[in-house]
Amino acid sequence: MTAVATPSTVPAVPVQRAEPRWVRPALVLLLVATAALYLWDLAASGWANAFYSAAAQAGAQSWKALFFGSTDAANGITVDKTPAALWVMSLSARLFGVNAWSILVPQALMGVGSTWLLYATVRRTSGAAAGLLAGAVLTLTPAAALIFRFNNPDALLVLLLIAAAYCTVRALEKASPKWLVFAGVAIGFGFLAKMLQAFLVLPAFALAYLVAAPTTVGKRLLHLLAGFAAVVVSAGWYLAVVALWPVADRPYIGGSQNNSLLELTLGYNGFGRITGDETGSVGGSPGGGWGSTGLFRLFGSEMAGGIAWLLPAAVLGLGAGLWFTRYAPRTDRGRASLLLWGGWLIVTAAVFSFMGGIIHPYYTVALAPAIAALVGIAAVQLWRIRGNPAAVGLLSGGVTLTTVTSYLLLDSSWQPWLAPTVLIVGLLAAIALFFVQHFGRVAAVLGLVVLLTGTGAYSFATAATPHSGAIPSAGPNTRRMFGGGGPGGLLGTSLPGANLTALLRQSGDHRWAAATVGSNNAAGYQLGSGKPVLAVGGFNGTDPYPTLAQFEQYVRQGQIRYFLGDGLTMRGSSSGSDAAARIVQWVAENYQMTTVDGVTVYDLGA
Repeated sequence: MTAVATPSTVPAVPVQRAEPRWVRPALVLLLVATAALYLWDLAASGWANAFYSAAAQAGAQSWKALFFGSTDAANGITVDKTPAALWVMSLSARLFGVNAWSILVPQALMGVGSTWLLYATVRRTSGAAAGLLAGAVLTLTPAAALIFRFNNPDALLVLLLIAAAYCTVRALEKASPKWLVFAGVAIGFGFLAKMLQAFLVLPAFALAYLVAAPTTVGKRLLHLLAGFAAVVVSAGWYLAVVALWPVADRPYIGGSQNNSLLELTLGYNGFGRITGDETGSVGGSPGGGWGSTGLFRLFGSEMAGGIAWLLPAAVLGLGAGLWFTRYAPRTDRGRASLLLWGGWLIVTAAVFSFMGGIIHPYYTVALAPAIAALVGIAAVQLWRIRGNPAAVGLLSGGVTLTTVTSYLLLDSSWQPWLAPTVLIVGLLAAIALFFVQHFGRVAAVLGLVVLLTGTGAYSFATAATPHSGAIPSAGPNTRRMFGGGGPGGLLGTSLPGANLTALLRQSGDHRWAAATVGSNNAAGYQLGSGKPVLAVGGFNGTDPYPTLAQFEQYVRQGQIRYFLGDGLTMRGSSSGSDAAARIVQWVAENYQMTTVDGVTVYDLGA
């Protein structure tokens, strides 16, 4: 919002403008605070998502496992994602050993990098103050505080998408195809982190460039074509390598029913997430079985605490910015940035709101950069034109929306004094903004307090809470940590007891020390023993690997020593292969059962 429909206009902040001396110390302070929040007591979450931790452990032991993202070093089956995030974790584990710190610290550093890149991107179009505010909002978004302290692929995805936004902004400045190609590469590697979700920003980036790049329409289209080619190449090379690799010499592609990465991309992790028709899915059902769909899904109890605090203010800021720049030149970079961040927010929010397949609350971290950027840009630019009554009204409206949202989201059972305090301060800030000429600094301070208090409180609560399992959530909700003994189940993991750990470590020279149904069960046994454990049926126990015939062959060849558990923890699968159930039945009928530390054990070598 760099121009106003009045005789006076607010020009775009030039890239070469000399910054005030306070900017660099403020940036350093922001990054140090971000690092402290994301690194503080990080090891309290232990292995966090043991599914990915076990795969990182495997990658630290086997280069093939690292490349394919195998869940075990013997390369039986892969995780159900492309493995870029695992590459980072596995390399860290190779350098510093397999432990909670080596696996989780890279995600925290990605969070610091994301804050810095967002600042750098917003600064180029809207100035340092807007960049700093955007960075602070990102840092204090609860979903970000969760994911940048966890080992899900979303941390790398967010970092790469912000990098792509930065490159797109650079491309817009001088119609640079080089920078647009860099943006395409970043999005392509975002695909290697979390598949098709990385492509949700493409419409916004393409629209911003097509509208505002300072060159002819023909060249703009050619530049976009080059950028799309970069996306295809940087994402497609891995698909091609996996497709051409001899099937007998690579692990089974987890999450697919036909051992195909392309099927996984387009099906279970692709259009199936939109329609809900996902073979091998557990829980949920087509048409909204993963929670109520609709415009207000992001404000529901599952997702609101992680992302909704500043969402209304961001939407208001987007509308205000587009209104005030309606008469700006086509190449106005302020409006282009609004198209970029606004398009990112609208497309991603729409998909998350209406998709009928698997969705978890932490996915909303992908909205955090767009919300943070829009809030930073709108707040600073409206403040700069506060002589305009409309700008003052919008500032006051944004503070009021944030006040009401925070009041409604703050859990009355947690810090009960906080919600009424935010309400009172917020109303005072909204009133002060109406009289901004008399209470300028007071209004600014109160406004910032309201913007950051609710979301910041939940972010600190998130950082103070250990998280584990497949579906972590933001906010002051205590998560149960690893237990001793007993199988973990579908979405959680338990480390084996001392006796079972010793048994697995002394299993002898076998390809797999044990096999069990489901990746989370296998992860606990593998992390506890350091020995490869085969995840029968993949994550959900519904993948057709290994088949009963393959499993029987592995046993005859002495490749598996033990079978653990009875497979009952994986019941509830709505579709997919029944190979795991057949294997469980065959083992129970042919081998003697014993119990070790509460876990059913079959000695396949007896």
